[in-house]
Amino acid sequence: MHTGEDAAARLLARRRNELAAELIRDRPDRFGGFACLPLPDVDGALAELAYALDDLQLDGVLLVSNARGVYLGDSQFTPQFTPLFDELQRRAAVVFVHPNPSPDPSAHALGLPDTLIDFTADTTRAIAQLHYSSTFARTPTRQVHLRPRRKYHALPGRRFGIIDEMRVIPGAEGRATAAETFRRLYWDTAASWGDPCCACCATSWNRPRRIRHRLPLNAPRPGRLLPRAHRGRPELTDGERTAVLGATATTLIPRLATLRPRTRTRAL
Repeated sequence: MHTGEDAAARLLARRRNELAAELIRDRPDRFGGFACLPLPDVDGALAELAYALDDLQLDGVLLVSNARGVYLGDSQFTPQFTPLFDELQRRAAVVFVHPNPSPDPSAHALGLPDTLIDFTADTTRAIAQLHYSSTFARTPTRQVHLRPRRKYHALPGRRFGIIDEMRVIPGAEGRATAAETFRRLYWDTAASWGDPCCACCATSWNRPRRIRHRLPLNAPRPGRLLPRAHRGRPELTDGERTAVLGATATTLIPRLATLRPRTRTRAL
């Protein structure tokens, strides 16, 4: 949303959010929308948050892992974002955290697409900072929805767990462990839709009922990925498979429960 001018970012966010609201009004059975905020302009973000949720009735909020180089949980800037996180907590808003390219030029020196490596790394940076800055601990009722990859699922059980045991990051007494914290968050599989990720989701620290399947935009033959990823998977019970394929989304956004399920999802 933000390219350097607060006024331009506020206008862009407003236009985008009003377009989303218009799509939802026209086809409530097909569209939903998360509000875009003009971060790192916190005053503008608070104003747009109120308008998007109260007037436009959007379903939640989209935050990016870093906004012009400022990470959501960066300890240097956490006080700057505190009013926004407090308001999200007060509203118990659904928050979708999406990766952004790293602000570090060296991260792009390989000439590879950001979606290949850096989106994964940037999500990890943001979530680690949100946890270890105790931002998650201060906002326990906010529902956060994340896009990990398989590599990220392995981190809390190993490296994050080691750091928690060493207690080398200040504030450990005021927050739960990373594994405990991450169990109450929600995750989707857009960046990791293959068998290894599905098995990891089902057997790791996470709970299948906190995972939502979403087709990746750049996947080959996307229409076949949904059944292939989850059908007959022994790690999932029937109830867990139903949750991953749609029921979790209705937990996050209750109005979806009133919509008629698609035939393909029902058949699975």
